[in-house]
Amino acid sequence: MSDSKIKFAVIGCGHIGKRHAEMILRNEMSELHALIDVKPKEELGIEQYSDVKLFNSIDAFFDSEIALNIDVVNIATPNGLHAQQAIACLEKGKHVVIEKPMALSSADAQAVIVASEKAGKTVFCVMQNRYSPPSEWLKGIIDSGKLGKIFMVQLNCYWNRDDRYYKADSWHGDAKLDGGTLYTQFSHFIDLLYWMVGDISNVQSQLRNFNHEGLTELKEDSGMVQFDLQGGGIGCINFSTSVWNKNLESSLTIIAENGSIKVGGQYMDKVEVCKIKDYEMPILAPTNPGNDYGAYKGSAANHHYVIENVINVLKGQAPITVKAIEGLKVVDMIERMYNSSS
Repeated sequence: MSDSKIKFAVIGCGHIGKRHAEMILRNEMSELHALIDVKPKEELGIEQYSDVKLFNSIDAFFDSEIALNIDVVNIATPNGLHAQQAIACLEKGKHVVIEKPMALSSADAQAVIVASEKAGKTVFCVMQNRYSPPSEWLKGIIDSGKLGKIFMVQLNCYWNRDDRYYKADSWHGDAKLDGGTLYTQFSHFIDLLYWMVGDISNVQSQLRNFNHEGLTELKEDSGMVQFDLQGGGIGCINFSTSVWNKNLESSLTIIAENGSIKVGGQYMDKVEVCKIKDYEMPILAPTNPGNDYGAYKGSAANHHYVIENVINVLKGQAPITVKAIEGLKVVDMIERMYNSSS
C-alpha cells in the first residue's frame, strides 16, 4: 500500500460529507470511488462529483463491485447513526473515519472498538481542532511542563443556534440523531480539554433549556459543568447555544503554577493571553477559518489534515492523530456530564 493510492467512500453527502469528499479529491494519494446517501441525487448538490458513483444505501454499496477495492469509509451522517454504520463497515473489512461524535453512548463507542479489533481495521476519529496552531502550541506548552502544576481550567462555549439552524427537514435537534448540544456543537472542544489535561472526575452539571423548547427535542441548550482534574486541580465548562444572533466565543483558560493562558476567539483560534514565567510567545501560523454551514460557522476547517493522517497511517508513515479510545473517552465524558445534571 506504500505506493498505491488509498481508495475512499463517503457515507453522507451533507456539508461535512462534501468536505470529506473534496479533501479526498484534493489529496494526490487518495481516490474517491463512492458516495452513499439516502436522498435522491438531485437533492444533494453533488454535481461536482459527477464521476463518482452514488449509492442510496450502505447495503447497495457493499453489494457492488466498487466496494471490493475500497480501503476506507468515511462516516459523515447524523450522530445517532455513526456507531451502527461504523460497525457495518468494519465487519466488511474496511477502515473507518468517523465524524464527531464517535457515538451517542460509551457502550456504542466501545462496540465500535470491539468491532475494530475483531476486524483488524483502524478507526479514525475526526477531531480536527487538534490541528489548529493555537491548539498544537498549547498542547506543546502543557506537555513541556513549563506551566508547572495546573490549578484551574475553564472552557467557555457560547454559540448561537436558532431557527436558522434547527430546520424542520434537518436531523439537528432530533433527540435520537442529534444527541444534545455537547455532542453536536461542543464535542470538539471537550476533546481539546481531554487532550490537554486528561480525564476528569467528580462531575456535577446544571443544565437548562432557555429558548429552544418547541424548536428542538433536546433537553438542554445551556449548562454549567464542574469537575476535578487528574492532577488535583479543578475545572468547569460553561456552554450555551442561546447566544443572540451569532457565536460569541469558544475559549480555554488555564491558571497554573508558572503562568496563565487563554486561547479564545469565536472558534478557539487565537491566543489572547500568554503570561508564562521565563517564556516568550512565538508567532503562530494563522488558523483556518471555521467550517461554513450556510448562516453558521463551526470548528476549524482542518479536514485536509484528517485525510492526510489517514493516508499516512495506512502507509505506515505516521502515528494516528485521534485514536478510537480517545473518541470513546470524549463520549464518556459527555455522557457523565449529562448523567450528573441536577
